Amino acid sequence: MRTALDPFYLVVDDADWVERLVPHGVKLVQLRCKEMSESQLRDNIRRAKACCIAHDCTLVVNDYWRLAIEEECAWLHLGQEDLAAANLPEIRAVGLKLGISTHDKAELAAALVAEPDYVALGPVWETKLKKMPWRPQGLERLGQWKERIGDLPLVGIGGVTAERLPQLFTAGADIAAVVTDITRHENPEGRTAAWIAQTKEQRLSFRG
Repeated sequence: MRTALDPFYLVVDDADWVERLVPHGVKLVQLRCKEMSESQLRDNIRRAKACCIAHDCTLVVNDYWRLAIEEECAWLHLGQEDLAAANLPEIRAVGLKLGISTHDKAELAAALVAEPDYVALGPVWETKLKKMPWRPQGLERLGQWKERIGDLPLVGIGGVTAERLPQLFTAGADIAAVVTDITRHENPEGRTAAWIAQTKEQRLSFRG
């Protein structure tokens, strides 16, 4: 049975952000740490996990699948390079649920072979987070991905703002992932509240 995921997916780069924003109602967060030692990574995972347990939030660990296993996490997200290097049988043996990034049809095919619990497509719009080798995917491709994966949850990421949520969900995304629209906002807590309200409004309108 597939686990239902919240349609608002916050992506942050350390446990400080998790501890700062998850108490404000976030129910799905990805910890995407970069350039940390193993001890720092482990500490960030432990802190984020404790915070998420306390606030009934689903924690997704990005990339570090061995640490995710060792720290008994429930969810893992892999990019394509990490997917190719990961031990999928070991990941599945411990019951880790898996999300996978995709950017083109070949990557989508590789992701589906791994039988993920969700697929992410990005960047939907131009993103300020980092220099990407891919052009913005656009809303039409989101719809194509949704047709291809059926009832598997589809995450749209890259350049997503609260104001763009209606377009994102109408195009076929089930979940909206956000990074800079919150973490670079002058009021991250207020922006998080706006995202939560807007996401709920959009999903209720779809159900209605």
